[in-house]
Amino acid sequence: MSVRLYIGNLPKEVEKQEFEDVFAEYGEAASMKLITDRKTGKCRGFGFVTVKDDELADQIIEKFNGYEFKETTLKIEKALPRAKAKADEAEGSAPSRRAPKGAKPRRAGDTPETATTAAQPDPRWASELEKLKSLLAAQTANS
Repeated sequence: MSVRLYIGNLPKEVEKQEFEDVFAEYGEAASMKLITDRKTGKCRGFGFVTVKDDELADQIIEKFNGYEFKETTLKIEKALPRAKAKADEAEGSAPSRRAPKGAKPRRAGDTPETATTAAQPDPRWASELEKLKSLLAAQTANS
């Protein structure tokens, strides 16, 4: 079973090769991934190292947690597993914010009930809306 380690507090100037060189002594037992900004290509301050087992992961954490790298102290810990969208919904957490294909855009203040119904006025303001409609009708008739 592989274990993913979070490597945090990396300097922004670090290059992929420099990051890999730090963990090179573990060779094929570890794979490294430096997380970079899409626009600038610079390091976002963290990366991941995936190792084959817990024992090796513990060795890396013990050796490199607090390690001085380019004048910064690395923070290394076991990464939390990625949550799957369907698993999140099953557990009751917030669903994905992406709307289904073909869905109408929602406005601020819409609830699922109001978003699906045709443009119905808020009952709290229905009488005021009727007054405005009659004033507008009177203005357009006079013009």
